Amino acid sequence: MSETQDCSRKRNKKRYVGFKSKRQKGPRELEVGMQGVLITCNMNQRKCTAEAFSLLSEYADQLYGPEKLADSEESEGDAGDADDAEAALKKEVRQMRSSAQRSERRFQALDSGANNVVFIRTQNLDPNMLVHHILQDLHKTKKMKSRVILRMLPVSGTCRAFIEDMERYLSRFLEPWFRTPNQGTFQIVFKARNNSHTKREEVIKVLAGLVGKMNRKNKVDLTNPQYTIIIEVIKTVCCVSVVQDYMLFRKFNLQEVVKLDKAEETLRTTLGSQQNPAEEEAKELKQEVAEDGEKGSEQEEKKEEVEETIAVATEKRKEDREDPLNQQ
Repeated sequence: MSETQDCSRKRNKKRYVGFKSKRQKGPRELEVGMQGVLITCNMNQRKCTAEAFSLLSEYADQLYGPEKLADSEESEGDAGDADDAEAALKKEVRQMRSSAQRSERRFQALDSGANNVVFIRTQNLDPNMLVHHILQDLHKTKKMKSRVILRMLPVSGTCRAFIEDMERYLSRFLEPWFRTPNQGTFQIVFKARNNSHTKREEVIKVLAGLVGKMNRKNKVDLTNPQYTIIIEVIKTVCCVSVVQDYMLFRKFNLQEVVKLDKAEETLRTTLGSQQNPAEEEAKELKQEVAEDGEKGSEQEEKKEEVEETIAVATEKRKEDREDPLNQQ
């Protein structure tokens, strides 16, 4: 009896595992070789993902046009030849290709491997250009377009998060910006999540040495660098990108980039306090007229009081003349 129960349990377990494996088609988490956007949030990853899809799609349509999805127009044309084996085979191949194209959408949300971090995989576009375009527009318009998204970092390349692999990969990846005759000032921004073997000091030392070897004119600038090398390590995957305007766009923080600078606040306050000269003249004229009106009314009141006093005195004199006792 016990043997039959064990067999049934193993059989059920195999069915469950097989069913689960069929559902997982394609990558579901961040892997080496991908490009995309890393997005940090605060305790609400589902809403963050929805905001990210909306924001990325809006600006991607501006740069690259609306996304073109595969349709079934070709398969409808051969509906009458379904009986033909060759036509049916071609139809099936087309359907498989269209389903594969649908799975490779412009944006795809994957598990980043860290809490409060969302990874959006990108296809057929430059994530660095897209993120820079978003931040440039937000910095210009100062219009808030997200509530839970904090930082939005492009991922232009990925490699294994081991110092040997990183050195080998970055020696080729950084050439377009720092290899002679190209040059520029730079800084390195490093962050590791769920990783204990990749040390910040070691990575920065190796990376600065690579950039220095490519061109001796490359200099470190921590205040206003021309390029910022972003290294984001999550588990065993190293995400890399080289961005511009990192300090101008408040370290790519969507909540901070829409805030006014101190100089802009001072300027707006000054402009708000300064009124139109015509309006000031009109206000002064109204005030003068009001003061003149008040003075005129006071004079009229005094005149009436004087006239009333004279009238009373005159009337009293008449009474005194008519009274015989006063005449004696």
